[in-house]
Amino acid sequence: MARREAIIDIMKNIDDEIVVCNIGFPSRELYDIDDRDENFYMIGSMGLASSIGLGLALSRPDKDVVVIDGDGSLLMNMGSLVTIFANNPKNLTWIVIDNGAYGSTGNQDTYAQVIDLCEIAKSVGFKNSFNFEDIDLAEIIKSEDASFIVYNTEAGNSKAPIIDLTPIEIKDRFMNAIK
Repeated sequence: MARREAIIDIMKNIDDEIVVCNIGFPSRELYDIDDRDENFYMIGSMGLASSIGLGLALSRPDKDVVVIDGDGSLLMNMGSLVTIFANNPKNLTWIVIDNGAYGSTGNQDTYAQVIDLCEIAKSVGFKNSFNFEDIDLAEIIKSEDASFIVYNTEAGNSKAPIIDLTPIEIKDRFMNAIK
């Protein structure tokens, strides 16, 4: 499975949830697949999609928040695993697309190729830590604990176009949509 196919699968399970998407190609692919005002496309700040998602989940406990992240970004901010677990926002689902590569910078290998991200999340304390094959994603999004899900995919990028919105346009329409 390619990352683009994983994003298609994820978005089949999204209704009115807030979605925060990792920088670079993942955001470009999401924009191309299912552009919505409730999607926040990260243009910079690698490693911080989970932190932004946590802030949204805590400030909007009435809305489900889904973070689409990458293995390289998770590895840049491992502390977010502990912080999210400690806060345990029941409305946060953190999905890591693990392709073993830094896809947006040339597909250099990540150390995720030699570790099990799901097991790391479980060792921190996540009760809901799954590989995507083992779950009903729509059910997990509605669960009563923070959830951590790994999609294992092949490395590589699709030919998704550049997002034709400015960072200010992305922010403004997103903020208006989640008011």
